[in-house]
Amino acid sequence: MNILYIASGIPVPGTLGGSTHTREVARGLAQRGHSVHLVATGRPGWQGLAPFSRPVSSPGDGFYLHHQDVPKGLALLGAWPILRLAQAIRPDVIIERYYNFAGAGVWAARRLGIPCLLEVNALIIDPPAVFKRRLDDRLGGPLRRWALTQCRWATRIVTPLHTTVPAEIPRTKIVELPWGADVARFTPPDQEGTSAHDQPPTALFLGSFRAWHGVVDFVQAAVLLLERGYDYRFTLVGDGPERPAAERYAAAWPGRFRFTGAIDYEQVPAELHQATVGVAPFVTRAHPALQAAGFFWSPLKIYEYMAAGLPVVTTDLPPLNTIIREGVEGTLFREGDIVDLAQAIMRVLEDQPAARAMGVRARARVVAHYSWQRHCIELEQVLIAMSKMRIIRSVTASDDQR
Repeated sequence: MNILYIASGIPVPGTLGGSTHTREVARGLAQRGHSVHLVATGRPGWQGLAPFSRPVSSPGDGFYLHHQDVPKGLALLGAWPILRLAQAIRPDVIIERYYNFAGAGVWAARRLGIPCLLEVNALIIDPPAVFKRRLDDRLGGPLRRWALTQCRWATRIVTPLHTTVPAEIPRTKIVELPWGADVARFTPPDQEGTSAHDQPPTALFLGSFRAWHGVVDFVQAAVLLLERGYDYRFTLVGDGPERPAAERYAAAWPGRFRFTGAIDYEQVPAELHQATVGVAPFVTRAHPALQAAGFFWSPLKIYEYMAAGLPVVTTDLPPLNTIIREGVEGTLFREGDIVDLAQAIMRVLEDQPAARAMGVRARARVVAHYSWQRHCIELEQVLIAMSKMRIIRSVTASDDQR
């Protein structure tokens, strides 16, 4: 198939979770033999109203990368260039990554009579606690109406959890599909000739230092363990607004905490190889949308921990507690309970043979169920079904005209 993939405002290449997701989907579909044109931004932030740059083929990834550096909040201003690109490459299907102020791909697909897949990775309608929702309500709901219009125009909607999509949209249109890990890039350390077994037990946190990621809870739990005399090390990979608070808690224990800051995606596997356990202490109370719709984020960091052969400590809430099963691929703790989090980390670090066995099982589980490769196979099946629907409708319309 010839696929046009619109990811307005997502930097590719980039270090954001959305950057990883977008690139992996484009690359995975291309590896399955499809011609993929990805429209993304060359860099985040305000770029000015630039048109498409000349299409550039992404080296080694097999897809065509088109940079459209329109400010993310004004993504719809890129609608006409996207329509012209679609007319030029004549895709069989358009995929659009949903964003409040986007929708150019859905619009172009409707104008051209092309099937469209709307890819939803966050709550489409914000809860009342979010300022953007309150502002939209005061203005009469233009964002809500446009969001519902995109859902209705889309042929299918793919999302990790169906509650991201408003109840007005039929559930039969929705396909639940989790994200994944690149199981070829993220491998257990023994496959790379390195090992963390001879080092002090190390717990690692990877991700955005935002309140709902629980980075401060992680550091506070680590301090509890250090105060109890455990000889552990703690690595924190990433950056964000919660970093100063995390560093303040860690300051009393020099040499026990290592903050790497934001690093290139290519460096992440090496960091995971130095760890004994990966920790994902999500806190939904810090995120109104997660409180309203459940944990709809597909937990990229957990999948990458698992692919690297690490046991995982994460919050005991669905669907996290169906990905990581207590005592099988890792351990679970009560959300927001620092003491319980510390005990969960300790249970893994104090039993190294059991930790390695959990890591082996975690690797097997992510390969079987939560890889980007698996994601793209299932996504491909949805796209093929959409394409067949178009052919059937075209034949039916032709017969009717006769």
